[in-house]
Amino acid sequence: MEEKRPSADRLGAFSDAVIAVIITVMVLELKAPEGSAFADLLPLWPTAISYAASYLFIAVIWVNHHHLLHLVRQPTPRLIWLNFVHLFAVSLLPFATAWVARSHMAAAPVVVYAVIFLVIDLAYLAFERAVLAQADQSVISERVRRWTQVRTLLAVLVFAAGAAIAPFMPLLGFATVCCALLLYLRPEAISGFARQIKS
Repeated sequence: MEEKRPSADRLGAFSDAVIAVIITVMVLELKAPEGSAFADLLPLWPTAISYAASYLFIAVIWVNHHHLLHLVRQPTPRLIWLNFVHLFAVSLLPFATAWVARSHMAAAPVVVYAVIFLVIDLAYLAFERAVLAQADQSVISERVRRWTQVRTLLAVLVFAAGAAIAPFMPLLGFATVCCALLLYLRPEAISGFARQIKS
């Protein structure tokens, strides 16, 4: 009997489930204030900002991961393990988000927050390269391949800069990390090619 190999759809479904659990864990960290006045919400600003940033980052991660999976014709064992590594890095976000919030954006938690995003992006870079390596060479141009990898490398540099700045200016370090988000807001550049592959 022929062994059934995992499909890209199955890989995507598993990734979706893991990301859903990660978001759920983050939501459970949101605690209502003890008081009943609007002023009681003010001390929660680090929680609100760190949660919003992390949630938006996870949304961007999911969208880019979703577009990238459209290029996968048949997941290889290496690709599957790289996906696990990437998801493991993303799963650390609830811990970092909670620490940043409880410390009111102190230096050490923001450094850890930035480093986790750096690890996430390095894992994504490896996953992205593995996907592009198996994509149809005649459909995905070398220019698009270079653009996607340069974009990810730029994000790596921004996350590293955020981690370097955070020990001295935590809020600026946090803002620098958030700036990397802009690099991933438009994943459509490769999704059009993916539709051609699937057709």
